[in-house]
Amino acid sequence: MGSRILVVGVGGIGGTLASRLVEHPSDGVAEVVALTRNADVVQSINDRGFLVRGVDGERAVPGRARRTLDARTQPFDWILLATQPPHVEAAAREALPWLAERGALVVLQNGLCEDRVAAIAGPERVVGGVVAWGASMPEPGVFERTSRGGFALGRMDGVEDPRLHDLAAVLEALGPVTVSSNLAGARWSKLAINCAISSLGTLGGDRLGPLMRHRFVRRLALEIMTEVVAVAHAEGVRLEPVSGTLDLDWMALTSQERGGRARLSLSAKHGLLLVVGAKYRRLRSSMLSAIERGREPAVDFLNGEIVLRGARHGISTPVNAACQERVHAIARGELVSSVALVRQLAADFDVL
Repeated sequence: MGSRILVVGVGGIGGTLASRLVEHPSDGVAEVVALTRNADVVQSINDRGFLVRGVDGERAVPGRARRTLDARTQPFDWILLATQPPHVEAAAREALPWLAERGALVVLQNGLCEDRVAAIAGPERVVGGVVAWGASMPEPGVFERTSRGGFALGRMDGVEDPRLHDLAAVLEALGPVTVSSNLAGARWSKLAINCAISSLGTLGGDRLGPLMRHRFVRRLALEIMTEVVAVAHAEGVRLEPVSGTLDLDWMALTSQERGGRARLSLSAKHGLLLVVGAKYRRLRSSMLSAIERGREPAVDFLNGEIVLRGARHGISTPVNAACQERVHAIARGELVSSVALVRQLAADFDVL
């Protein structure tokens, strides 16, 4: 008998994930249920199916979405949490009654949300999945996959969990899946990338490709990642390369590079960010989309997490703090996203 899967949160990632699992179910999948509180998304999917476009082509995938579960709903073996980080704890609490006895909640959010969900469900019922691809929902029920990739699965405590291989077989419908004994290292490396890309994308108000063409944007990204790496080391985390190639320990700026005395290595880092910008050129910050929809941005779970943990270790994180402050100002309507806003931030830190 196959697994029953619940996808909680039907935005860019959740909608793409649910549609792909419905369209290409593995032998181990018995049912996929998509759950969202967004009435417009539910109506669109139930009327037209999942409208999918992007790197995998354009098509309508027949399917259904639900706003609630009821007492008649059977337990789920896997509950994939694909909400925005500010909503992950509420989503975990609401979904937990429908989790099978030997099932697990799968944390797919950016940031370090596994600990928050483990406090609700218990660490043995929580696994994490680092998403190595991008997607957006430009309008209700329309899901655009902006880049290809797969997942890294594991537990933050490093415990080997045989269930992860079953989950990997399910998620291979989306792309290649690895099971990691160092999920914390993979999660922190992705956090460094997201703190740079998502916050600067929100401040700049554009997709990643055009933004990364500006040298000052790339330099701010390097400054942000450098602060994240310093905090990760203080936390005792061994960073993993992103997608097997992007080494965050190497990307972190040295004192010589900051002082302009190692131009060759600094140019190499700028070059690598140009490659990242080209590969994910269509990626648009999910925080910016959340603000545009009148929702709370996830910056406190990204840059804010670094500021908070850095303070605990006595590590200064001024660029992450400035990004956090400005993203909240945009959400309050006090600032407007623009490349000029990012340029001013670079000027404030003398990295133009």
